[in-house]
Amino acid sequence: MTTFAFMNISFAFLNRVFRQGRSQLSLALVGFVLAATSCGGGEGDERGAQTATVTDSVTVEGSPWRGWNKYQIKLEDTLARYGRELIEHTSRYLGPKGTVAAISNGMNCQNCHLDGGTIPWGNNYSAVVSTYPKFRDRSGSVETIPKRVNDCFERSLNGKALDTASREMKAILAYMHWLGDDIPKGKKPKGSGIMELSFMDRAADPVAGKAVYIAKCQVCHGPDGQGQKAADGYEYTYPPLWGEHSYNAGAGLFRITRFAGYVKASMPFGLADYKNPQLSDAEAWDVAAFVNSQPRPKKDLSGDWPDISRKPLDHPFGPYADGFTEDQHKYGPFGPIEKARKEKNRK
Repeated sequence: MTTFAFMNISFAFLNRVFRQGRSQLSLALVGFVLAATSCGGGEGDERGAQTATVTDSVTVEGSPWRGWNKYQIKLEDTLARYGRELIEHTSRYLGPKGTVAAISNGMNCQNCHLDGGTIPWGNNYSAVVSTYPKFRDRSGSVETIPKRVNDCFERSLNGKALDTASREMKAILAYMHWLGDDIPKGKKPKGSGIMELSFMDRAADPVAGKAVYIAKCQVCHGPDGQGQKAADGYEYTYPPLWGEHSYNAGAGLFRITRFAGYVKASMPFGLADYKNPQLSDAEAWDVAAFVNSQPRPKKDLSGDWPDISRKPLDHPFGPYADGFTEDQHKYGPFGPIEKARKEKNRK
């Protein structure tokens, strides 16, 4: 690493270091120096990796965003610390046996937003503060962060909206800002959200996906897809992937492109990451088709996508502004749909 490159320290990094408080300053600077001096070095250097290639369709160049460790939240920043706690243990506070309210299905936000929303391509929160408020085609309106949080409560957690004036909502917002205030407005860092996989030439196959599920997934999520409850019964160690306690049909992960990209970069949990995937692209697509063909709670989606031409190509419910079937919109192949849309837009 050149002297010039080492001195090219971002103001965003320094700003975050000082925001951590004096107690964190020396640790943060030591960590930065170690990362900088080992750039291009060992396999365990997340921030120093220059090029990472995963199998099949995904090549990642440079170092993606990774969120700050929760222990770097200052002790006196009680609201952000509580927000992180709510993300990790949502059900303990807001689940069926919640100590604050019983408004969700027993899953935790962290079951979908890995490690408190800090993992590259682990459905992380890196771009939340930088991109909201924003217009979203699903609702046909400008949405705030509280509206987006409540979308998750009503869809992924199959529950009720959280009071936007509550301490819990304020804490979640404080944590989001703690994570994302350093991202320039309007920007999405590399590694945000969910990985995009190349489309297959065929439809995703639920039958093939069942075999993938049995081999790679059921050891954690169970042969019946109902997950594993923690010993205290308040939350899931491994969440249910279908059934009454799972996400409903309005959740983002019910779209097969979202589920496939998510599991490609992150599953099986604890074994895979974006640099070391355990599933091929075909396996990710097929297991997504299998899981999303299983029964789950329904949701009234009549208010979604007021402009049906703006529906994602993998939105599984009609009507559509094209001539493709619901089945093809759900399972693919998606290439012909994408091609038709591009041709229509050129006219």
